[in-house]
Amino acid sequence: MAKAKATVFFCKECGYESSKWMGQCPGCRQWNTMVEEPVSLNSSVKMPARGIGGMNKTIGRNPVKPALLSEISVDEQDRMGTGFDELDRVLGSGVVAGSLVLVGGDPGIGKSTLLLQVCRNLAAEGKQVLYISGEESLKQIKLRANRIGKVTGELRFLCETNLEQIQEVIQERKPDIVVVDSIQTMYREDISSAPGSVSQVRESTNVLMQLAKGLGTAIFIVGHVTKEGVVAGPRVLEHMVDTVLYFEGERTASYRILRGVKNRFGSTNEIGVFEMLEEGLSEVKNPSEFLLSGRPKDASGAVVACLMEGTRCILLEVQALITETNFGMARRTAAGADYNRVNLLMAVLEKRCRYDLGRFDAYVNVAGGLRMSEPAMDLAIVIAMISSYKDKPVDPLAVIFGEVGLAGEVRAVSMAEQRVHEARKLGFTTCVLPKLCLEKMKPVEGIRLIGVSNVREAIGALL
Repeated sequence: MAKAKATVFFCKECGYESSKWMGQCPGCRQWNTMVEEPVSLNSSVKMPARGIGGMNKTIGRNPVKPALLSEISVDEQDRMGTGFDELDRVLGSGVVAGSLVLVGGDPGIGKSTLLLQVCRNLAAEGKQVLYISGEESLKQIKLRANRIGKVTGELRFLCETNLEQIQEVIQERKPDIVVVDSIQTMYREDISSAPGSVSQVRESTNVLMQLAKGLGTAIFIVGHVTKEGVVAGPRVLEHMVDTVLYFEGERTASYRILRGVKNRFGSTNEIGVFEMLEEGLSEVKNPSEFLLSGRPKDASGAVVACLMEGTRCILLEVQALITETNFGMARRTAAGADYNRVNLLMAVLEKRCRYDLGRFDAYVNVAGGLRMSEPAMDLAIVIAMISSYKDKPVDPLAVIFGEVGLAGEVRAVSMAEQRVHEARKLGFTTCVLPKLCLEKMKPVEGIRLIGVSNVREAIGALL
């Protein structure tokens, strides 16, 4: 008997389902996000049920019992090291058994290469790993595997896009780690829409989530990214998974930033830095060293800031260029920093310090390709702009950090002592920081600390 079919409208942002098209989604209140897709009316889904301890149970046979918090055991074995300290840091000390991780990024940035290297490391440690590819053939995977090095252990490959067959293989072999590359190529036969559509992506992710929780298997999902920089498909995809990781950086650049934007098992402020080499991705243990490499000597408009990403101190170079405009309206450009924040800081300099910046173009850049939003970078941006405005270089062995308020005051920031110790470890001799932070700190040997309470004091101390 043929299946009855109907047309349903889905919201691309939140996954809201409606029987008719609407200009504005009632769920997320976004405009023009409803797309039409055919669905089957009598589709039946066979899902593995979740039992206590991760055991797979059949729905309707064994009763489901709620558990007390004291009955749930958490072992160190529940986390698996990936062989990359940078990736373990972003994940929160390793991969959690039964977790569902989404890895997104631009095409060619290294998502598949990183996950293949992780599979190789885990297989070498005795884990059973299954790599499922819907985009490459087995020969293509082997050519890429030969480039990253020798593969040993129980690492198996499967080229398949039919989710029912993939589900049978996972339930039969029960691997420790599964990689699905990519979720946009997976499809279910009982859903008549094309692979990559809203309904296919949502239902495929739901099946993988049930498999991960029911079997205790950690599953990595590769997701394509749209031109807006978000994972293609419904936004509900990011809500369903446990962890969302994004690869940032240009394909032409050698360095990649892995950032966690959602993590149920750790912090979302951590980042991992990788370098793309001929044999694959290599982790960068000290990001500050490569971010400060190639600094110009005795150049105005260049200062060093110390920022925090999670529990890690990162020193980077903030550059500014102030030049007279050739247009009727001055231009403002910010790369790696918040554009609106730069405009705010320029307004503070004009009002509180009487600098005539309205007839000057302003360009602010964070060297290294990182995008930082911590307010502690405010003081470094201010000093870099005034250094370029006066054409006076700042001491190259000075580190600057602090938040700037609208009254021109320099406000305290968190973890100031850790920032100072990191600067001293890298050879810097001077640190300009908020006066409130200096009052709460002990003297640090080998580095001169200058506390400032407002922007005028900072400019006077450095310029």
